[in-house]
Amino acid sequence: MMILITYDVNTEDKEGRGRLRRVAKECENYGQRVQNSVFECLVSPLDFSKLIAALEKIIDVNKDSLRYYKLGDNWKNKIRHCGAKQTYDPEGFLIV
Repeated sequence: MMILITYDVNTEDKEGRGRLRRVAKECENYGQRVQNSVFECLVSPLDFSKLIAALEKIIDVNKDSLRYYKLGDNWKNKIRHCGAKQTYDPEGFLIV
């Protein structure tokens, strides 16, 4: 299933900047950054549960926020891109 994850981490102090980096790194383990604080992740339900648990251990719930949007398996009909950043196909071939 495709999941869209957005986050807002308070970076007014050193600890917040560290949390921001850790949240981004964790999201990179599961998906692709599509905006500064937005990731698209093509995951199994089990991996989604693991990702939620990992992210919610990182953030400070009094200062930061996470939002999860389940786009499901028919996600290709739910995403439309316009603009400078090139889009990608998470089910396509990876060229390294």
